[in-house]
This record gives sequence, C-alpha cells and structure tokens, in this order.
Amino acid sequence: MMIYFASDHAGATLRSALLAHVQAAGHAVCDLGPYDGASVDYPDFAVKLAEAMQQHDNAYGIAVCGSGIGISIALNRFSWVRAALVSQPEAAALARQHNNANVLALGERLTAPEVARHCVDQFLTTDFEGGRHERRVEKLGKIGGNHC
Repeated sequence: MMIYFASDHAGATLRSALLAHVQAAGHAVCDLGPYDGASVDYPDFAVKLAEAMQQHDNAYGIAVCGSGIGISIALNRFSWVRAALVSQPEAAALARQHNNANVLALGERLTAPEVARHCVDQFLTTDFEGGRHERRVEKLGKIGGNHC
C-alpha cells in the first residue's frame, strides 16, 4: 500500500511526524511536500496529492493544513478522492468502515500529535465494510453538476 503525504506550511510539522510514524510501521510513503517552510497554498498541495493518488489504485493519502478544513475541501473536488477530516481515532475508523475514505485530513493547530498518530493508525488498519455502505459510496463518485 502506498501512502502519499501532503500539507501546506501550517501542517508541515505534523505531516513530517506522521510520515515518520507511518514509515516506521513499514508502509511505503511518498512525501509531496512542502519542504522548505515557505508559505504555500493548500489547494496546490491537494492537487498534487489527488493527482498522485489517481495514478495508483489502492493508494491512501494523509493531508494536513492548519485546521484540516481547507485541504479536505480542495481534495474532495476530485471524484476519486474521499477525504475525511477527523479529530478523533473513532472518526478515522468510521471514515474507513462506512465511507471508504482514502484520504485522512488533519488539522495541525487543532489535533495533538499523539491523537493524530492514533487517527492515522485507525485509518490504516480499518477496512471498508461494504454491504449497505457500498451503494452510498458509489453515489459519492457520481455527484456533480448543478443541483438546486
């Protein structure tokens, strides 16, 4: 399983810590940056993450910005991405079980590093249940256009 990491400048410290945590657990990782601490725009790194994930079936992503809100909104613009913004491990597990989320979004300013690590662990070790949830997840990929 390939796990892609991306953030903006406000999420870079947590991104780096989580990347090291996931790498130490033996997973293949790819760090999409940013790397130098300069101020950057979260939509640019959401695009990098979404495009990287599109190239690999079964890829997962971990995205971090200051609150997690902006990067999750940007990621969910892509039909193949199901980004879940969570702040508790239970929510990370439910995002996988019920929503087949493939990106975990976190806010560095709002989530303690230890809690974020537990969220990542739950996200990466929880399987999608399928069943009654399958048709709902399929509908997510079909939403688009102008709805009133």
